[in-house]
Amino acid sequence: MSGQDPIAAFRVEAGELLGDIEQALLDLSHDLTSRDLVDSVFRGLHTLKGSGAMFGFDALAGFTHHCETAFDRVRKGQVPATEELVAVILSAMDHMQALVDGDGSGLEAIGDEILGRLHQAIGAADASVDAAPATAASAAHPASAPAAQGWRIAFRLPTDCMTTGTNPLMLLDELRSLGDARITAQTDQIPSLDELDASQCHLGWQVELRGDVSRADIEDVFIFVMDDMTLEIEPMECAAPEAETPAAAEIVPEGEPAALAPVTAEASTGDTPRNAKANPAKVQESVRVPAERLDVLMDRVGELVIVQSRLAQLSHQGVRGPAGELALRSVAEDIERLASELRDTMMVLRMVPVASLFGRFRRLVHDLARETGKTIELSTQGESTEVDKTVIERLADPMVHLIRNACDHGLELPEERVAAGKPEAGHVTLSAHQAGGEVLITIRDDGRGINRERVRAKAEAQGLIEAGAQISDSELLQMIFHPGFSTAAQVTNLSGRGVGMDVVKRTIESLRGTIDITSNPGEGSTVVLRIPLTLAIIEGLLVRVGEGRYVIPLAVVEECIELSLEEDMRSRGRSFITLRDRLVPFIRLREMFATGTRPDPHQKIVVITTGGERVGLVVDQIIGSHQTVIKSMSPLHRDVATFAGATILGDGSVALILDAVQLVAFGQEQEERLRAAG
Repeated sequence: MSGQDPIAAFRVEAGELLGDIEQALLDLSHDLTSRDLVDSVFRGLHTLKGSGAMFGFDALAGFTHHCETAFDRVRKGQVPATEELVAVILSAMDHMQALVDGDGSGLEAIGDEILGRLHQAIGAADASVDAAPATAASAAHPASAPAAQGWRIAFRLPTDCMTTGTNPLMLLDELRSLGDARITAQTDQIPSLDELDASQCHLGWQVELRGDVSRADIEDVFIFVMDDMTLEIEPMECAAPEAETPAAAEIVPEGEPAALAPVTAEASTGDTPRNAKANPAKVQESVRVPAERLDVLMDRVGELVIVQSRLAQLSHQGVRGPAGELALRSVAEDIERLASELRDTMMVLRMVPVASLFGRFRRLVHDLARETGKTIELSTQGESTEVDKTVIERLADPMVHLIRNACDHGLELPEERVAAGKPEAGHVTLSAHQAGGEVLITIRDDGRGINRERVRAKAEAQGLIEAGAQISDSELLQMIFHPGFSTAAQVTNLSGRGVGMDVVKRTIESLRGTIDITSNPGEGSTVVLRIPLTLAIIEGLLVRVGEGRYVIPLAVVEECIELSLEEDMRSRGRSFITLRDRLVPFIRLREMFATGTRPDPHQKIVVITTGGERVGLVVDQIIGSHQTVIKSMSPLHRDVATFAGATILGDGSVALILDAVQLVAFGQEQEERLRAAG
């Protein structure tokens, strides 16, 4: 049996449903007349409501029912879809997520406020949408008030209701709990015995319910099956008395409660989900994997089992003579090949398209447009580019800050854009593409651009640079990533406190990435995030410096050349090498790491490149390629910028992984210092 917690599985499914509903709502906000989008939202809400009821999330199911009812009326053409209705349902999505996560306690007031807005969006005079809080509902729905004599209820469930988990006896018991109920079965649609299917329900029921009961109370009994059944509810004083037909027979005597099906009752009314919501557990993470990738993985495992059998046979027979050694070598080569293929296959399983990341920001841009009063269009490119799942998760927060800044600071108000000869709608573009072992994610806007004078003035005021100091344009723009740095004239609830961009820089650097920023006044700004494809396993180049061994990520290695002793002596004090008519700075790792050893007579230069810049690393020996499993540094060594992590070699020793980005930056600084010195 699977040990997966069903509540955790539901939370994962509910999160995906909420995401799909949100995307459909955002599409609907651009095309309010689309019947397909309305149907898509309705189906998502209906599924969420039913799933929530199945797992005992009654608060979620009840709240979702109101939203579903509103969209059911839109679907039937009774009310139009409006921007306000879409905005309210989007707000309701956040509340539903809170109910799914298990924080339902104390959220009743928020739910009532959202339902009140939903009622206003549908129309205060619409008595058929019970979307307001209970106090407002009684005033807005005269039909919901208790009937003087009671209610006459007629309902018939779909024939397959019992196969889908619905127990009619439970519904009848709930009606009996509301008041004095007289229940009569309608047997006119029962087929002959030869045609009867015992798993189907062919009965209907008529109930006369007396007592202080509102129409809403009765509808709540059928809340989870209402869309698939036939239900009529009429006040008894308004309902014409019906003659009892031969096909009607009274069942369930008033003094005897209907029997409950224990499995269904436990599933729908058990306390386990409520206890889980009181003490919410962490939602299990999952990755959707195409079936063909699992097939490839299974093939590799099958081959590994065969090789393991060959190895076991050799171990029993013993390795004798050249033939035995050849067989053992063949097995070792097969294991090495399969290990490499399994590694590649598993890495592919962890890769997810950036579409899952970009899709989150449509809602953000929609809300920012409403808050700022701007017209903002979001477009995406390269959504099929795949990145490691861990990278995707850690990129979410930095990109939120960047998009907020682009919308709040970068884009102008509609009237300002028109006066500047621009389209009224501002444009934000998200794009992604792969370059070697990196993924480049670009956030571009067509706004006013970065005011360099204000950036310089703020930097000088904070003591980041001296007044009148000569710095490059890229260094000036990088000032906005310093802690507490902000050029905003006023602080808003969106940005202006100078904390967001600092978070962006720290997060990107923790991913071993870099940030490039360019800006043209009046044309907009572009921020490029350079992120490694994966944080788990990389191909590396194993080198020796002194007595220590180090790994250089193979994706950044451009070429390897020999540094002769004569050229090494000649370049002392300059640390430059001419490579195809271009000066390339190089770093002597032996001196940087203070190994205290003499250089080998035949040193090598490993030329690495990142971000369009090149630098050479002088090593004593190139050992060869190495499949590197990245292990994080200890807390004591995390601030050492030269290293990105560590790995364990085949002999059990530890090799440090060099941070190419930091080394290139160090080499470029060294080049600038030498050039400045003449």
